[in-house]
Amino acid sequence: MTTSRSTRFVSLPRAGAVAAAVLAVTVPGLPPAAGAPAGAAAAPGGTLYVQSAVNGLNASDSGGSVALHRPKGNEDRQQWTAAAVAGGQELRSTDDAGRCLGRSGAEAAIVACGGANAAWEITAAGDGTYALTVPGTADRLTLGDAPSGGVYPERPRVGASGPLSRWYLTPAPLPRAAMPPADRRTLDQVTFLTAHNAYANGVDGGFAPPFVDLFPNQSRGITQQLGDGVRGFMMDIHQTPDGAILCHNSCTLVSRPVALWVDLQRMVDFLRQHPGQFVTVFLEDYVSPEVLRSELARVNGLYDVLYRPDQDGVRERGWPSMADLAARGKQLMIFSDKTRGSDPALKRDSFGVMYQQEWTVENYWSMGSGAGSSDWSCYSRWYGAGVNVPLNREESGFRPLFVMNHFRDTAIAGTAATDNGKLLNRAQNFCEPAARKKPTYVAVDRYDLGSPQAAVDQLNGYTVVP
Repeated sequence: MTTSRSTRFVSLPRAGAVAAAVLAVTVPGLPPAAGAPAGAAAAPGGTLYVQSAVNGLNASDSGGSVALHRPKGNEDRQQWTAAAVAGGQELRSTDDAGRCLGRSGAEAAIVACGGANAAWEITAAGDGTYALTVPGTADRLTLGDAPSGGVYPERPRVGASGPLSRWYLTPAPLPRAAMPPADRRTLDQVTFLTAHNAYANGVDGGFAPPFVDLFPNQSRGITQQLGDGVRGFMMDIHQTPDGAILCHNSCTLVSRPVALWVDLQRMVDFLRQHPGQFVTVFLEDYVSPEVLRSELARVNGLYDVLYRPDQDGVRERGWPSMADLAARGKQLMIFSDKTRGSDPALKRDSFGVMYQQEWTVENYWSMGSGAGSSDWSCYSRWYGAGVNVPLNREESGFRPLFVMNHFRDTAIAGTAATDNGKLLNRAQNFCEPAARKKPTYVAVDRYDLGSPQAAVDQLNGYTVVP
């Protein structure tokens, strides 16, 4: 189904800054069992995930042993319920009655519920994590060393307390609360429709064959995307003698290349005409910082509307309200997938381009090939080869924005329409628990198919509290 071409945007009040409302939600839990030690806490009630705070992976029943797997909703034997027993609590499988997440010697294992190896003393830490301790000992459920050839520890075992023994007990689904009024909702509470490879649309410029020509990621130009309600734009930029050019993999065969500054100018012009609207640009960035700085300098009015979270105290005070951004005329934020360490001299954030890994989390981009079944597992794009930015990353006083990718390797129209129709299901039941937050950006191919805006509208009807 094609979305309406009528303009979709809501004007935000241009009032002064208003602090975000604090929403308190009580998650029902079980009382500590009789005889439980002082400091023991109840695990959340209902279905939950046992999720490593180190890498965001979930404890899964893997043929009778316990392994950490990519979060995958209810599809991979990753869901548990807590039950009070003498001396502590059990974590019972929702797939096999009578089977519990327990231990066998020094290894985590799936054991019969009711036995001595099934109970844990569950203790809450002040940061939202839990310790799962073997009753009467100091040993905890923790992670072992990385397997041979591996990058990060991934096998649960029993061992000493330490950084690897921190676990989230994440409810499924996450508890919800009402969305604050428009003048109080903060940037991280809002969800924005985002166009994957927004430039690859066949309207504004040429493509690089063969696949982008045959299967464009979008079918409408940037100006119409803005009018249709798209507020996040994923763009690939490559360095050529003409500057930062929008193209996929290579610009060599692009017939009508478009420079980044041209599309940015379209966005800035739109924002000037629509006060209170907010746009975010995500750069898959293959240019030098010097070239990128020169490109931005060509955009008239860019720095009047550019929002700089690094200069706004976000890490100390949290994300601002949308009303505050509107009042200050700050309407555009730009991220690069480059890292700070990749820029030894000129830093991109010195001219207003944020390093995305410092401000967001993002799930792996592909759900599979352009046809056939899809993989809905939701895990970090930035995991492995020396980088670890788990989806459930939290910092004291700061919650990263969550970029949720929901597309395939190839943008086949029929598949995109089907996938977009399932966006809400995946967001709520797979990716929200994996990230322990609601997506801030949901990125899709062919946003004009499958009504992804309807899913975004529903996501904007509530907040979540892990």
